[in-house]
Amino acid sequence: MALTQLTKEEILERAKVWTKAPYSKECIDEISGLIAAGDDKELAERFSLDLDFGTGGMRGLIRFGTNGMNVYTVAKATQGLANYVLNQKGVEMPPKAAIAFDSRNFSRDFAKEAATVLATNGIKTYLFDDIRPTPELSFTVRELGCITGIVITASHNPKEYNGYKVYWNDGSQVITPHDKGIITEVKKIAAIEDVKKGSYDELIKDGMIEIIGSAIDKRFMEEVDKVLINKDLPKTSDIKIVYTPLHGTGAKLIPAALKEIGYKNVYLVEPQMIPDGNFSTVASPNPEEPVALEMGTKILKEQKADILIATDPDADRTGIVIRDKAGNTQIVTGNQIGAILEYYILSARKAAGKMPPNPAVVKTVVTTNLQDEIAKSFGATPFNVLTGFKFIAQKIRNFEADKNYNYVFGCEESYGYLPGTYARDKDSIASALLLSECAAYLKSKGLVFADYLEEIFQRYGYYYDKTKSITIKGLAGMAKIAEIMKYFRDNPLSQVGGIDVAKRIDFQNDTVYDCKDNVYALPPSNVIQYQLADGSKVTMRPSGTEPKIKIYFSTKGKTMAEAQAIAEKCQDTILPVIDKLIGE
Repeated sequence: MALTQLTKEEILERAKVWTKAPYSKECIDEISGLIAAGDDKELAERFSLDLDFGTGGMRGLIRFGTNGMNVYTVAKATQGLANYVLNQKGVEMPPKAAIAFDSRNFSRDFAKEAATVLATNGIKTYLFDDIRPTPELSFTVRELGCITGIVITASHNPKEYNGYKVYWNDGSQVITPHDKGIITEVKKIAAIEDVKKGSYDELIKDGMIEIIGSAIDKRFMEEVDKVLINKDLPKTSDIKIVYTPLHGTGAKLIPAALKEIGYKNVYLVEPQMIPDGNFSTVASPNPEEPVALEMGTKILKEQKADILIATDPDADRTGIVIRDKAGNTQIVTGNQIGAILEYYILSARKAAGKMPPNPAVVKTVVTTNLQDEIAKSFGATPFNVLTGFKFIAQKIRNFEADKNYNYVFGCEESYGYLPGTYARDKDSIASALLLSECAAYLKSKGLVFADYLEEIFQRYGYYYDKTKSITIKGLAGMAKIAEIMKYFRDNPLSQVGGIDVAKRIDFQNDTVYDCKDNVYALPPSNVIQYQLADGSKVTMRPSGTEPKIKIYFSTKGKTMAEAQAIAEKCQDTILPVIDKLIGE
């Protein structure tokens, strides 16, 4: 439960609870020190709020206190999750859960704490022996017949953060009604004394906690292998691949997979192969940030390699840097990576006679429309869903239940891709292998990725994408963001950037379907989208995790310069209005 406007005395009383058993000596000493020093600002940071458990879990700064990621907030959240699981009807007894963790500081500790609480509550828990990618946890939930799963990760956030993501029995992050049900149970856990927690070692001996590892790796990689298409290419290709896991979990699987598949020239960014929760070689372990890719790009140039592949700490996001024929390097955007993967997968499947009947491509509403055009050109139906990969996973579940479409590829602009149904979250392992396969294919034709992008643009039009994030901090900021969204709802635009609005969609109040055939209606969401007459679009939405409003400009032109110019004009329509509203 989030608390606001607490007095200094109320904050102090909340802090004092953490200065006695059952809290650890380290915790007691640290909080007692803050109290003794009269550090009211730091005490307010840590105790004026409870760390919010949202629809996907929680994420926060690693620190002692109610508003921090620590073993106590993890224990309380897990007790709430356990209570929700045990309240489910028709569940096989004992219920089963799986837990994975990444390379962040304290991830292993938090994973062991969660496993201990679940097992104490009578939930058989499978805990990985070491760091593992998030998509492998998604696979494991289904593979082992678990009702729930947990990944301890803060994805690509800076080193000061950690997080806790919850999955349900289909391997997807939880959605309605389970997300709201879990949140309700978590909020009921008022004190650490409400947590049931036995001995980790005894639970291991009793078999309620089972350590898993290489056997699951093998099964996961067997399923990943099934999405590869031209499997003979790597054995004869001389392409050069540079890979970095940015100190994260991708190191566990990707280098070995590249070698086993047959690639002979793989260069690892060795300093970044080391699991390191401090991410000591990068400012932020984000594969979409140029500074995070500098070390790998240097090797790319030195080795005259074809591609640099980078994955984030929990190995669900994938970034790449490519070289053109002149040797110039180019960082590829998330939308462009998605277009490359989709175009390659669909064209290679078609050529190999491996396209399923009624193929479907699923993307988020803020992802480029180029994805829709590529899908349609290969006879696939494009589906558009709300932001968040869990909604792409929901489509897979819909298709499997209704047997009306066959999922082929899913994509979100924030560097997340899934080329199969073995997992229900974005997967950088399969993405890395398919991008390598695509590079080998292009090399066999005397082409490079820059040629491939140009081929795509010439066939479908030049698409340019830019996201503007505006942070407005504090409670007043959240109110201002709500005011901005209300303004655009109440004052619909007829033109954006001088281009007529063909259709305005209010995802909160309109009934919106996920494809032209009106197959599935989307749940309401605080999103407004302007679809323009020239095929461009502008989408506005508040961030679900930060005090930000995001505006996505996705424009189309006859050349890239024209598409960029249209995006600038669209910004000139939208951003001054927002600036004025913020200033009022």
